[in-house]
Amino acid sequence: MPWTSDAIPNQSGRLVLVTGANSGLGLQTCRALVSRGATVLMGCRSLQRGETARQALLPDLQGGAIDLLELDLSDLSQVRSAAQTVTDRYGRLDLLINNAGVMAPPRTISRDGFELQFATNHLGHFALTLALLPLLEQSPGARVVHVSSGAQYFGRIAFDDLQGERRYDRWAAYGQSKLANVMTAVELQQRLAARGSGMLSLAAHPGLARTNLQPSSVALSGSKLEALAYRLMAPLFQSAAMGALPQLFAATAAEAEAGGHYGPDRLGGLKGHPKPVPMAAAARDADQRQRLWAVSEELVGATF
Repeated sequence: MPWTSDAIPNQSGRLVLVTGANSGLGLQTCRALVSRGATVLMGCRSLQRGETARQALLPDLQGGAIDLLELDLSDLSQVRSAAQTVTDRYGRLDLLINNAGVMAPPRTISRDGFELQFATNHLGHFALTLALLPLLEQSPGARVVHVSSGAQYFGRIAFDDLQGERRYDRWAAYGQSKLANVMTAVELQQRLAARGSGMLSLAAHPGLARTNLQPSSVALSGSKLEALAYRLMAPLFQSAAMGALPQLFAATAAEAEAGGHYGPDRLGGLKGHPKPVPMAAAARDADQRQRLWAVSEELVGATF
């Protein structure tokens, strides 16, 4: 029987942080969790858009609460500030869903001097996860879910040019950032297990889900060919609610496994209900994972 959000266990008493929570997969993830009793912190770059989304979720609230957390993942100082806010305000955390992302913009540099996709999709989440580990590891059954993409399969970590300074291809940079998400999920699980932690680290990808990422990417590129391609691919896209199911499965299902990777079960992983799916080969390469981890620690100025 296909797994749906109806199968999510009762989340009463659990505190969840979802990044990129005000639209797309993040909003649907929040909706599913608050409807099962969770208290959800909506990590949003814009508090104004976050409040609009929070108001839209209030009718789904089932005994928990919905709070906003200002969080721009491309700014490491704000990442650290957000983690400190969670620590000071709540003193605990049960579930972290690293969902936020940007997709294929022209080359842009973050406030900290990093290529924007690598900064937002990977380094920001990496730093946030490390900062929140002390809270997560105190909570029985805690999990962190790293949301990747099918782009991981064509991704490559350009260790000699991580920031695209010598050569920038916006789709290659996106694939690199999404591959980094899966590699981080697996490497974190290895490190947690090595020190006897009961916390789980998992990864998921949504297949082809209709969110604001696609129109934003087209608008930024100005490519008429890309706009046409998206229109032709329209029948393959599934809703954001369906696209959120793999990360919800990873976040809540009892059968989700440590270090597991989940995605849609149909059309080669483009759409459908969640199931275990293969991850990119590089994510299974311990040497590459450990190299990326060491570089990431150095870039964000934090250690495991």
